Amino acid sequence: MRLKDKAAIVTGAASGIGRATAQLFAKEGARVLAVDLPGKGLADAHKAHEAVATLEADITTDGAPKTIVDTAVKHFGRLDIVMNNAGIGSNALGEVMSREQWDRTLAVNLTAPFFICQNAIPHLRDCGAGRIINVASVMAEGTDYGLSAYCASKAGVAGFTRTLALELGKFAITANYLMPGAIKTGMTSPLWEARPEVADIWAKKSALRRLGQPEDLAKAALFLASADGAFVTGHGLTVDGGLMLRV
Repeated sequence: MRLKDKAAIVTGAASGIGRATAQLFAKEGARVLAVDLPGKGLADAHKAHEAVATLEADITTDGAPKTIVDTAVKHFGRLDIVMNNAGIGSNALGEVMSREQWDRTLAVNLTAPFFICQNAIPHLRDCGAGRIINVASVMAEGTDYGLSAYCASKAGVAGFTRTLALELGKFAITANYLMPGAIKTGMTSPLWEARPEVADIWAKKSALRRLGQPEDLAKAALFLASADGAFVTGHGLTVDGGLMLRV
């Protein structure tokens, strides 16, 4: 019960990392507001977990960050933990990337998480031991063909998280970011199921010779959310099974 009596927000929580984290947080004693887009099966994903409330919302719409935070505080009377997990992938060479693709990638991966944090800060300050956990990527520090928008968004997540850590430390609020490697999630599974040889290649690139599972990230998030991570802030925690050791 490492999160007993805590209240948390987890976005992108209908599947993958977000779903696993919301349910692990609930198992550890927290009450959780799970957020995801309409039509993603959010309520069904958490129907067996009484401590998880759900909110269908597009985090990029005007007013959504405030609505998400206000809903959590209304439900739980407090807010201790914010985990910005919602994200999208994009792939297009810089020469031909559309403005729409660039804008959407940054809106989901960077802009909305920042404003959710901004709206949450007063409540995290009030709780006396607030936690911000943002999901970046190993591509925050690396790159590959076609990833201009994705890499820019994830590097931005790392940058603003470090800055919040500096600004909010005096309130005992920690701010950290996770850097997942090749993880089997709702976003990546269709590709790997269609092309098992691609999944096998990525698994072999890992020092541990396997793909990551959502639970691997959930356990890392739990550490950062709990008292165990109270003296860790401004940190990017790589959870990639050793994928980037040979880069």
